[in-house]
Amino acid sequence: MPRPESVRPPSTRPRDAAGTPPPAAHGLRGLVSRHLGPSLKFLTVGGTVFFIDAAVYNLLVFWTPGEGWGRGLLFHVPLVAKALSIAFASVLTYLGNRLWTFSDRTVPHTARSVAVFITINVIASLLQLGCLAFSRYVLGLHTPLADNISGNLIGQAISTAFRYVTYGRFVFPPSAAPARDEDH
Repeated sequence: MPRPESVRPPSTRPRDAAGTPPPAAHGLRGLVSRHLGPSLKFLTVGGTVFFIDAAVYNLLVFWTPGEGWGRGLLFHVPLVAKALSIAFASVLTYLGNRLWTFSDRTVPHTARSVAVFITINVIASLLQLGCLAFSRYVLGLHTPLADNISGNLIGQAISTAFRYVTYGRFVFPPSAAPARDEDH
């Protein structure tokens, strides 16, 4: 009976014709090892940008230069303020994910990658704006707490989950494995 791969000494583990070990372990352990690092990096970038997004939004909506906190310059148009803060945060998110989270992946076509990134972010932004709009215009909540819960927590959680799945699949796709020549 052959021993499982995990207990075989390194010198007896299976290798392909070129002497390369097979891809990472399969199953739950393989899944965790493939996704844990990128997930933590993605969440670090997202968490950092989350605070920047929330700060920009709160400054635009609840702070007036010279007067301080209360009703800010864009208090009556919170969706415009949120769209601006999301746009700024999206640029930072792209850079963080391109340069760090998915830095091990090749850049297939930068223009295509950016176009897909923008499309995904428009959809994710609409999800986030929808949460804020529901709170403001359906529930009639206009406080900093309500805006931050609906737009910056609930909306951000929904849009972040959507972004994580779509960025790794469409914006920064895994590199295709090189084709093996079976004739040699």
